[in-house]
Amino acid sequence: MSYLDLDHLNKAFDGAIAVNNLSLHVEKGEFVSLLGPSGCGKTTTLRMIAGFETPDSGSIHLAGEEITSVPPNRRGMGMVFQSYALFPNMTAWGNVAFGLRVAQKSQKDIKQRVNQLLDLVGLSNAGHKYTNELSGGQQQRVALARALAIEPRVLLLDEPLSALDAVVRVSLRHEIRRIQTALGITTIYVTHDQEEALSISDRVVVMRQAMIEQVGTPEEIYTQPDTHFVATFVGTSNQFPGILKDARSGLVTSVNGDWQISIPPIMDDHMQNGDALIVIVRPEEIRVSQAEIVIEEDNVITAVLETITLLGPVTRLSLSLPGQLIIADIKTVDRGRFVCGTSVQLSFPRRACRVMPGGDITNGDDN
Repeated sequence: MSYLDLDHLNKAFDGAIAVNNLSLHVEKGEFVSLLGPSGCGKTTTLRMIAGFETPDSGSIHLAGEEITSVPPNRRGMGMVFQSYALFPNMTAWGNVAFGLRVAQKSQKDIKQRVNQLLDLVGLSNAGHKYTNELSGGQQQRVALARALAIEPRVLLLDEPLSALDAVVRVSLRHEIRRIQTALGITTIYVTHDQEEALSISDRVVVMRQAMIEQVGTPEEIYTQPDTHFVATFVGTSNQFPGILKDARSGLVTSVNGDWQISIPPIMDDHMQNGDALIVIVRPEEIRVSQAEIVIEEDNVITAVLETITLLGPVTRLSLSLPGQLIIADIKTVDRGRFVCGTSVQLSFPRRACRVMPGGDITNGDDN
C-alpha cells in the first residue's frame, strides 16, 4: 500500500459522471500533478481527497487508514484554492497563524511557526500587510504558507497559479517545487497547463472525460504517450495519417501515396498490414533543409514553407503537405536561411515516430 491510495473512485453530479473508476497510488513525499482539460474530473478528484466531496463508491486511504468518510478537518490536509480564499480582515501574518490558533497552539509556537513560514515563502518583510496590499503573487505565497502552517500530511493545490501573469506564474511554480522538496511533503497539484505539470512534477496523471489516460514521469508522458489524446494534449505534435504497408520493416505510406515514413518495426499483432494509423512526431525532432541538399536520414519528405514565427530562442516553421500542415522548431539563429513559399525538405529519424491506431483519421491540419 502506498502513502495515499485512491481505489476505484466514482462520482456523479445530477447523473453526469465526473470521475469514473479512478485509481491512483501516491508515495510519501511525491509531487503528483493531475493534468487535463476543463471538466475532466481533476478538481473533483482533489476535492474527494480533501473531503469536500464524498465518492459515490470507492475508497481513499492515507498512511494505511481509510479516510473516505472522515470529515475534512480531521484529514490533516492543507489546501490552496484557485482563488486563495484569504481572510481580507487579517494581515498576511494573521492568515498564516489562523489554523494554528484554531488548533490552540501556544503563542510562542505560533510566532515561531508563522515567522518560519513567511521566511520560507519569501515574505518575511510583508507579514504586517493586509491581503489587499499584496500582489497576486504575494497572496499566493500567503495561501501556501497558511496551508503549510498546520503541517499537513498532504498538500493539495487547485490551479493555484491560474490567475497570475505568465512571468510570475513561472517563478512561483519553481518556488512551490522548491518548498515542497525542502519540506518533503506529499503534494497533489491540479493544473490544465502542460508545461507547468511537466516542469515541477515527479509524476503526471493525464485525465480525460472523468478517467485517467496515462500516469508517468514527465519524460514518459512527453516522449512515450500511450494514447492519441495524450500525444496531442501534452505539448505540440505533428500527425501523419497513413496506412501500414509493412509491419516488420516499419513502412507507412500516406493515404494518397504522397509520402512514406519508416517507423520502428511492429513485432506484435496489435497492428496489421493495411491498418490505418497515425504517426506522431514532435516539432523539435524535425530537421528542415533546403530542397537541393542531399540528406541521409530515415525519413525525408518535401514540403512548402508557409509561415515563420519567432518564439524567442526557437523559431516555429509551418509547412504544408497535401491536405495538412506540419510544424517544425528550429534555432532562431538559423531562421535567415528560409523564405516563405519555397520548397524544403523535412527529415527525422524513425526513432522519433510514435505510432497510434488511426481508426478516426481525418486529413486536416490538427497539429
